Amino acid sequence: MTTLTVGLLFGGCSGEHEVSIASARSIAQALRDPVNAEKYRLLPFYIQKDGQWQAPAIAESVLTSGKPLADSETEPNRWQFPAEVSQVDVWFPILHGPNGEDGTVQGLLKLMQVPFVGSGVLGSSVGMDKIAMKMAFAQAGLPQVKYVAVTRSEVYSNPCVFPKLCDRIEAELGYPCFVKPANLGSSVGISKVRTRAELEAALDSAASYDRRIIVEAGVVAREIECAVLGNDNPKASVVGELTFQSDFYDYETKYTEGAAGWTIPANVPDEVASQIREQAIQAFTAIDCAGISRVDFFYVESTGEVLINEINTLPGFTSTSMYPQLWAASGIPYPNLVDQLIQFALDKHRN
Repeated sequence: MTTLTVGLLFGGCSGEHEVSIASARSIAQALRDPVNAEKYRLLPFYIQKDGQWQAPAIAESVLTSGKPLADSETEPNRWQFPAEVSQVDVWFPILHGPNGEDGTVQGLLKLMQVPFVGSGVLGSSVGMDKIAMKMAFAQAGLPQVKYVAVTRSEVYSNPCVFPKLCDRIEAELGYPCFVKPANLGSSVGISKVRTRAELEAALDSAASYDRRIIVEAGVVAREIECAVLGNDNPKASVVGELTFQSDFYDYETKYTEGAAGWTIPANVPDEVASQIREQAIQAFTAIDCAGISRVDFFYVESTGEVLINEINTLPGFTSTSMYPQLWAASGIPYPNLVDQLIQFALDKHRN
């Protein structure tokens, strides 16, 4: 059996740097599991927050400590890759957020002409931008909450234009509604607003993060998630329910231990679970995903409606994250899941 060298790429230039390290530690452990140890050789590469790539020796030390390195004291050479890059047979990028799951790194790996886990440039970029994503979902006929797309120039416009923008949002969506930067992960910059004053402040805040902003109508619903695995013929996992006590699933709730939990499988009617699984695959196909994605839904229990919220093309991947837990409950243990994702990467590259 030929042993393949897996380049585990983690860290990155985003606010989800620490999450990436945690995911990479779990993947490294899975690659050393007896299921995978003879098939794969681990070769980790760490990208510091300032963009500097670090060779396997330093990357291993970060995996061991679980803590990020400080930024370089000198200006980093972001185009100087460690020599060991040439040894990689297949990449496993586990970079969350901007500069990691938005198509930028995927384009770089594509230029290297080496197989890599996950979606390509198109699926990654559309999956990152919430406005482009929702336009693709609408075209695919997937039901979703009402939304208004906004640009930074509209928010920072003259005093005559901005009030009209707020009027339009109030008329089309009402309150409460959610204001989100279109291209950030981890719920960064998201605000729930209930009044005109809160709307104006939230738009101003979101515009400081991104030039593209999305405002979504609030909905009273349960949050259901489904994992998708595969390439041209993907399959969907059992569905799980996200639970939390806070007003909405914000950054603090997401990363405070014990603030959120989940139920797998979700306690929903069988026909609702089937509908969610079917729509998860439709969403995956609509934006041309590959390998891995988690699709999030709203289930409006009072009406029976299922509304797609968003797709995450590179979800959190620690052994306790929702995506691997959904597959574990569907009969695929974590080490086998890592193996399958690598095999899907090889298949995608061949085809």
